[in-house]
Amino acid sequence: MLVADDLSCERGGRLIFSGVSFRLEPGRSLALRGPNGSGKSSLLRLVAGLIRPVDGHVRFEVGGQGADAGRMHYLGHLDAFKASLTLLETLAFWCRVYALDEPAPDEDAILDAIDRVGLAHATDLPIGALSAGQRRRAGLARLILMPRPLWLMDEPTSALDRDGEGLLGEAMRDHLAAGGSILVATHLDLPIVPDATLDMAPQDVVLA
Repeated sequence: MLVADDLSCERGGRLIFSGVSFRLEPGRSLALRGPNGSGKSSLLRLVAGLIRPVDGHVRFEVGGQGADAGRMHYLGHLDAFKASLTLLETLAFWCRVYALDEPAPDEDAILDAIDRVGLAHATDLPIGALSAGQRRRAGLARLILMPRPLWLMDEPTSALDRDGEGLLGEAMRDHLAAGGSILVATHLDLPIVPDATLDMAPQDVVLA
């Protein structure tokens, strides 16, 4: 469960948003909507622990116990992939990173995930040779390989073609059906119908 209470966020001396509160239960999805600059991405980064709120707080619980960012997946604009590594090497690396004290998926599981997102033909290609849409699919494979209760997704349909959007929708529905939660920021149509929507209104406030 994710609970946000009266959150305010400042970037570069400007108040981006204030008074944002919501509750996201297991198996539910919440879409953040609003124009550029309204704070959708900043709110995701705040929940992920990458920036701090000016006011308010975020509480994330798994099984009734407080949990940290290691129990989340954050799919942002940057994929943090090393261009010279192959797709297989890249996903194997991230499986080891996300595994922590869990067994990391073996190569067969990685190959299955690559096939599921339609990249079997690119397994041995360097990440730098992949298109933006293919890199987005690779990021989706990373989410599938190492399940986490909460997905934070920033414009997840960006650069995806229609088939890619279909794969994304399937993965999102499977995640929700398994009891996971999704907080997604987007100004585009999603391949699922979110359970709730939070409209982020832009603010023109300069802090003294």
